[in-house]
Amino acid sequence: MIRAEDIRALAEEHLLGTPGFLVDVTVSDGSNIRVLVDHDENTSIEFCMALSRHIESSLDREIQDFSLDVSSPGLDQPLKLHRQFVKNIGREVAVMPVEGAKLEGVLTSVEDDHFVVQTREKRRIEGRKAKEWVEENHVFAFADVHWTKVMISFNNNPRA
Repeated sequence: MIRAEDIRALAEEHLLGTPGFLVDVTVSDGSNIRVLVDHDENTSIEFCMALSRHIESSLDREIQDFSLDVSSPGLDQPLKLHRQFVKNIGREVAVMPVEGAKLEGVLTSVEDDHFVVQTREKRRIEGRKAKEWVEENHVFAFADVHWTKVMISFNNNPRA
């Protein structure tokens, strides 16, 4: 039986000393192996293929047949690791806190136990006729968030 712990060890061995890092490993019924890997700069097909070849060469199909899928987390997947948050500083994210409503803004900083999202909206300021842009920082402890996802944007400058 193929175990997720064994696949995790093989992946981490291959990724050691590289800008790549393991996000998740699952092994489901029928030995369907799914490895999610990310990269500090960009996750290429070649990067995923190299990891796939490393894992596959360490397993024996004569002992147990398996399917192997190595990919990067899709944009629809929530951020899981601290390193993923750091990688996405400056990008627009959606945050679903444990308490409160969903919030969208720019991920501006990440610390060991929390991250900061800056929102920007037009508000009417007391004593003025026209609305003005108001920026506000929201601090979230990792433990107080259901999920955080990077938002897909085709605008190079989200603050324009």
